[in-house]
Amino acid sequence: MPLVKEVTTTLREWGSIWKHLYVTNKQDKWRQVQRMMWELMEWRSQLLSGTLPKDEYKELKQKVTSKIDYGNNILELDLVVRDENGNILDPEDTSVISLFRAHEEATIKISERIKEEMSNVQTDHSGISARIQSSPTHSLYVFLRNFVCRIGEDAELFMSLYDPHKQAIISENYLVRWGSRGFPKEIDMLNNLKVVFTDLGNKDLNREKIYLICQIVRVGRMELKDTNLKKCTMGLRRPFGVAGLWVTMKPLVGDIVQIRKDYPHLVDRTTVVARKLGFPEIIMPGDVRNDIYINLQSGDFDKYNKTSQKNVEVIMCVCDEEGKVVPQAICLGAGDRPVNEYKSVIYYQVKQPRWMETIKKYTEALTNRTPPLIPVNQISKDKSEKNFAMAFIKLMKDDGTVFKDGCHDLVIFKGDSKKMEDVASYLSLPSTRQQVDHHKGTGLSRSSSSAGSLSFNSRDVFTISTLVCSTKLTQNVGLLGLLKWRTRPELLKDNLQQLKLVDGEEVVKIYIVGLIADRKFQHFNTVLEAYIKQHFSATLAYKKLMLVLKNYLDTSSRGEQCENILRTLKALEYVFKFIVRSRMLYSQLYEGKEQTEFEESLRRLFESINNLMNSKHKTTILHQVAALKYLPAVLHDVETVFDSKLLSQLLYEFYICIPPDKLQKQKVQSMTEIVSSRLFKKQECRDVLLPMMLQELHVLLNNHGDVSAEYCVMLLNNVLEVLSCKDVGHTHHHIQEIVVQLLRTVNKTVITMGRDHNLIWAAVVWLALFLGVAVLGDSLPPFPVTFPVIALPPEIHTLVA
Repeated sequence: MPLVKEVTTTLREWGSIWKHLYVTNKQDKWRQVQRMMWELMEWRSQLLSGTLPKDEYKELKQKVTSKIDYGNNILELDLVVRDENGNILDPEDTSVISLFRAHEEATIKISERIKEEMSNVQTDHSGISARIQSSPTHSLYVFLRNFVCRIGEDAELFMSLYDPHKQAIISENYLVRWGSRGFPKEIDMLNNLKVVFTDLGNKDLNREKIYLICQIVRVGRMELKDTNLKKCTMGLRRPFGVAGLWVTMKPLVGDIVQIRKDYPHLVDRTTVVARKLGFPEIIMPGDVRNDIYINLQSGDFDKYNKTSQKNVEVIMCVCDEEGKVVPQAICLGAGDRPVNEYKSVIYYQVKQPRWMETIKKYTEALTNRTPPLIPVNQISKDKSEKNFAMAFIKLMKDDGTVFKDGCHDLVIFKGDSKKMEDVASYLSLPSTRQQVDHHKGTGLSRSSSSAGSLSFNSRDVFTISTLVCSTKLTQNVGLLGLLKWRTRPELLKDNLQQLKLVDGEEVVKIYIVGLIADRKFQHFNTVLEAYIKQHFSATLAYKKLMLVLKNYLDTSSRGEQCENILRTLKALEYVFKFIVRSRMLYSQLYEGKEQTEFEESLRRLFESINNLMNSKHKTTILHQVAALKYLPAVLHDVETVFDSKLLSQLLYEFYICIPPDKLQKQKVQSMTEIVSSRLFKKQECRDVLLPMMLQELHVLLNNHGDVSAEYCVMLLNNVLEVLSCKDVGHTHHHIQEIVVQLLRTVNKTVITMGRDHNLIWAAVVWLALFLGVAVLGDSLPPFPVTFPVIALPPEIHTLVA
């Protein structure tokens, strides 16, 4: 293993220095080196064991390389230059520019590490924290090893994540059914009780605290001291306590799909998934979620003429419009099977019970008119049970939207048990107290006590809260109209206007491209890309998109008002992704038909962009800047459906149509992005683009204009880096062209910078190039005899003097 070999070599080298430090009585540094060597030896043993999973090996590798680089620095040894994965860079395969940049980045990291050590700040240097912060989605793996508690009856363990600051549970419950003998009810799950809490985002990581809590519910008799089982009602859910569990926890980076790939030794098919209560920060296409969470909060029931308070049990079920129970529509917690009904915990003779129990309803089983029926039963200590009240709430409104999230005070109806089961007796009545205040003519009000065969008492209080997590249903009428625009196409314009008033985070769920340009929604880029690749299927969309985009560009280039042009240019990358994907689908379906027409349309589209760049209207300045900034991003997709050399010619025309004294800085930055693209690695494309870039740099550097030399040198360095690669075709004539046109100019520019300028290292690169030093790689051999003879610039003597 190369890493083990590097650790061994490092330990030998440090060992000699360690001995010398002991002999010279440098005790502080001796102890410091000893401590680092102990750590490296421990890590080396772990590497040699060969038992580390993929994710742990990656984390350990980052720690080892970070420690080696840090130790080499404080011992004043040579710095090892590495790539982003911690592998040592090979000078034979890496350009001198890449080596210098990697060396510079490593020096900065180590300097920051030394400052932290001096200030005694404990920081993670394994790269884990950086990965966590860069990922938009996180998960928490929990392994329940054991639960030890003498209950005497069966129990239910509800594990969830809890935010103490907001006093709210933020995840689904993980339900484990525990037997009275001290084992899981399903004995096959022994030593296999694993759950992953998913959909956590960076906002969740920034919470002040998150607790893993476990609530215990006893299932059996009303009271444990009851011994006469014949008279006792069994199967009652009674509160027991909270638990201290023996668990193993590990934070994981990524969503459930990613962590199953990265952590297969932890997360397999038997691992239960508990999702967040609410949407994750990023909703990936194909992630279909259609759940409604109902939290049974509290109640206040009048005891009327009774001497003692009722023992109240709430039974909740989902019914259709005919009053029939929808089977398996309720889930008590992740890891448990769906059930027909849910029974609440029973508090013994409590007037104001507070349940705070959350269940999940599967909305796939529901229709637009399905109301969940929530009957309330009275339970006594014996087997006699009597329904004394009921409540309900409709999941769907008449306009097709789902009821709003939040708390709902439900109306408690009382009457004959058969009447309470008759849907016709209550479905037309208001279900919440708020509706009672707004409905007139229903025969029911706060002051009235009956409605038909059902009675209503305002002294009874029953409160629930709801949360809708659905990729199919919405609580916004405007969005609903847009999603179902085919049924009423005449309302499409009005629905689009209403869309402007909808919160951006809600709109992003339906992939509005313009919002992606907003930095606030940058984390949705991966969602949109996944949608385009996996779900987008409109084969004719490219024709309409190209036509609309061309109209926008032509309107703007004439100096006329075009409200959408700036937002469209900012999202140009994704507009072209849709165009290219649509064209590819069309070509696959019709075997390459209309390719000539497509190329001609794309050429005319680029001509419209060029007309915009050549426009002299003041209103187009911002649009021209945006075009320079965002056009390079479309190349990666366009070249998959368009001839590369012809595309390079269109880019050449794009840049030369810009007046020489206009947008110089933005032009150079745009060219730098072009050089970093896959297009520039093709020899035939460089033949078109490189002379134009060199001419632009020659003028800018000689004129000493407003364009910073930093941008010009960055462009040159990127060009050299591409030319040093082995898979970019013939490069020798391109290097000759650079030397002939720019060597003297660049040297003069570097001299004016001064020796202390941060770009002075560019002179070394150019000297190495001119003298034919082979450190730049096999693609840069010494110049042949046919190279034009030029005098050694006197500026070179100034640089090396």
